[in-house]
Amino acid sequence: MKNLKRVLLVLLVVLIVAVVYNYPKLNMISGYAAKNMASNVYVANRKAQDVNKVDNNVPLIKLANSKINKSTKSATSSVYGLMSRKAVYRDGLGAVLINNDYDPTKFILQPKRDFTKTGLPFPYGNKDQKDTVFNNVDYTKLSKAVDLGFSNPDIQKTRSTIVIYKDQIIAEQYAGGFTKDTKILGWSMTKSIVSTLYGILQCNGKLNVNQLAPIKEWQNDDRKNITYNHLLRMQSGLEWDENYTEISDATKMLFLEADMTLVQQKKEAIAKPTEIWNYSSGTSNLLSGLLKKNFKSHQEYLDFPYASLIDKIGMHSMLIEADMEGNYVGSSYGWATTRDWAKFGLLYLHKGNWNGERIFDANWVDYVSKPTIHSNGTYGAHFWLNAEGRFPDVPKDMYYASGYQGQYVFVIPSKNLVVVRTGLATYPIFDLNGFLGGITSAIKN
Repeated sequence: MKNLKRVLLVLLVVLIVAVVYNYPKLNMISGYAAKNMASNVYVANRKAQDVNKVDNNVPLIKLANSKINKSTKSATSSVYGLMSRKAVYRDGLGAVLINNDYDPTKFILQPKRDFTKTGLPFPYGNKDQKDTVFNNVDYTKLSKAVDLGFSNPDIQKTRSTIVIYKDQIIAEQYAGGFTKDTKILGWSMTKSIVSTLYGILQCNGKLNVNQLAPIKEWQNDDRKNITYNHLLRMQSGLEWDENYTEISDATKMLFLEADMTLVQQKKEAIAKPTEIWNYSSGTSNLLSGLLKKNFKSHQEYLDFPYASLIDKIGMHSMLIEADMEGNYVGSSYGWATTRDWAKFGLLYLHKGNWNGERIFDANWVDYVSKPTIHSNGTYGAHFWLNAEGRFPDVPKDMYYASGYQGQYVFVIPSKNLVVVRTGLATYPIFDLNGFLGGITSAIKN
């Protein structure tokens, strides 16, 4: 009996130590679970049990117990009853984690949308395409490459893939429970949307990316020399910790802050602009906030991404979620169907020309795909690059939007290709080189 008591006492001490050590993380865990549940249910129209079983069934997050309330369009999560967090859905703005200061009557604005359909086939409309067979495409080889992405589903966890050659869908595949109408969270692919909005402003003569960032608080120190270009290239020299396995600047911003646009702004400089390259989701949200300075009202800011880009090219499924203060979370929270993510890639493949309409200047493509110093040729301006052959079996001119857990929009100009892959596993667990190498080699120029 004494030995049993000693064992129980030791176990109790271990449990207490574990709880105390991990207690600060519980806020992040329950916050992630609640936000992810609310977004998947109310934005993507998925079933709560599927989200619990798959999306939230990952290390640490699976400790949270999540429930939805359909009458209030909300989700709550806690870890063994501790650190309960709540996320609510707002029309037009998606789901948001709330705190005790949340006032549902304070912010009622939502973006105006234009869902007018062109009546044209994909990609310039939403009708099905006529079957097109290209003599220079090895369809057997292509099929094997796409199937590779769906092999070992418990490991690679691919949800969707689409391959578009010369504007024609030549391969498209979905995992069980997902279809061409399912909205997928792009995570950091949203950063490339933010970059594109700056390209549109520059094309319209509203802004030049070499201008200094108009932030009053920076004018009395070295930060006054930071330009939009430095921010777009992640070379501002500002302090930032981008770590999703610990409590970091990135996780505190996403799961604690009411206004995510100010977090990076408040950080000190640890280097002069261009001296270092430091990937930062805070920078993308800062850029999202700076967009507002180009408009007279918050309503105009909310309307701009949809009127100038998203709805204009028929990405009608897309929704960019906002923080509690109504700022777009440009670092992480863009949702769209696989086909609509592909439209975004095609816009870049066509150098900003969408079916005869100029969305941004052709030289913007050169800008975003130019390697940023100190990034080892892997990063441009809110786009990733293959300039140094990170993926040796893929053309070096490939550039791409990339998001957490393996969301990708690949643009490969030399092959006239756009490839989208979504899922819950990223490189190297998901064999990007083999997947893309197989696809590109199936196209004979």
